Amino acid sequence: MRIGSSVEDILKTSLPAVVDLSAQTIMWTIEAILIGKISAAAFAGVGMAVQIVILFFAILLTFIVGSSVIINRHLGAGQRWEANHILGQALMLGIVMSILVALLWFFGAPMLFKLIRENQHVAQQSGIQYLHTLSYFAPFLITNFIAMGIIRAAGDTKISMVLNLMINIINVTLTPVLIFGLFGFPRLEVKGAALATSIAHTIGFFATLYVLRSHRSRLFLSFRELTTPNLKSFKRLFKAGVPTTIEQLFWALGQMVITSYAAILGIIFLAVHQVLMRIQAILTMFYMGFSLGAMTLVGQNIGAEQHKEAESVARVAGYVVFVVVLLVAGVLLIFSRPLITLFTADPQVVAIGTKLIKLFAIIQIPKAVNAVVMGNLRGAGELKWLMWLAIMSVIFVESGLTWIAAFVLNLSLLGIWLMTGTDEIVRLVLNYWRFRGGKWKFINI
Repeated sequence: MRIGSSVEDILKTSLPAVVDLSAQTIMWTIEAILIGKISAAAFAGVGMAVQIVILFFAILLTFIVGSSVIINRHLGAGQRWEANHILGQALMLGIVMSILVALLWFFGAPMLFKLIRENQHVAQQSGIQYLHTLSYFAPFLITNFIAMGIIRAAGDTKISMVLNLMINIINVTLTPVLIFGLFGFPRLEVKGAALATSIAHTIGFFATLYVLRSHRSRLFLSFRELTTPNLKSFKRLFKAGVPTTIEQLFWALGQMVITSYAAILGIIFLAVHQVLMRIQAILTMFYMGFSLGAMTLVGQNIGAEQHKEAESVARVAGYVVFVVVLLVAGVLLIFSRPLITLFTADPQVVAIGTKLIKLFAIIQIPKAVNAVVMGNLRGAGELKWLMWLAIMSVIFVESGLTWIAAFVLNLSLLGIWLMTGTDEIVRLVLNYWRFRGGKWKFINI
């Protein structure tokens, strides 16, 4: 069975994933712009809360990536029953985790904000309120996040795209209404933003459940598989998924450490950093769409024992994303000031951000190509390699060298982003070397 490795194959899988993954990030960006109109403190606080949410989503990647790597091998080998079994087991574990996360968000929000050293009282209160509101709906939000992630990674990117667009259309409609109290609704500000997100994703949960039960996807959710634990399958899921969870957890922690460095520099530098991170989040979803397409096709080709096709996917995906990121960098350089002013009109933030965005644009080139190389490695099962590389990067570069650049060398926010670019280049070189080595051909998932 030929899985595919041409530019057309990559684009068919990747472009819907690009739209899909970008939709939520664009929604968060719109939300940030609207909250920025309330106050800079509210903007900073909700930005911190979103990073906490992303941190917990990183933990849940055990059930998405672990199941997806296994499912793609089964689909590539034509073993659909086994793939559906893994789906049910992953969602069973995900539901349990979602309840635990909901409790932690509700009761532990103040402690979480203390851990990230957010000392601005108003910002802290805004972030806690946002997280508290999400916690009421967290089981629906988190379970849907896991289910859609598995659908997407199995190659049904058009279905996940439609679901995510529906969710975010509802979200973008409700957000300004509930934040500012339009059309007779009460003005809820930060709480309104969280409520709009929660309602949209709860509706999305039931839509995803319908898709998985109606045979519209490559996967089918059996309630028997969802309610019957299988310890052997749990072990497979954790073996495949835990390295990625640790990897993503370290990345999320690293981003929180860097954000805390920006916070130490002062509220203006924190605001600039948050603006760049919002833009970065959108761009990352573009790169991750291609990364996901590569991961899916590489994994399914390996499952079908077509190693040359898997190598061809890796090569073509890299070429495609390189062309895309050159266009992205050009747009960033040309429209740097308008992009910053989308988020804030504060003259200090705009002035600093406009200078930094030139470096930021250059960083996108290694970041985009590295995202695809990581997707190749993930699809090939090189999960422990990616985990250890992430751990080393966060400890030595993001936490250590970034501190030295920002505070010892007194480069401030420029030092933070210089180290970010250095980190991307080093990891790209190492990941490319690892994939070219070919050890992934002998990994058993």
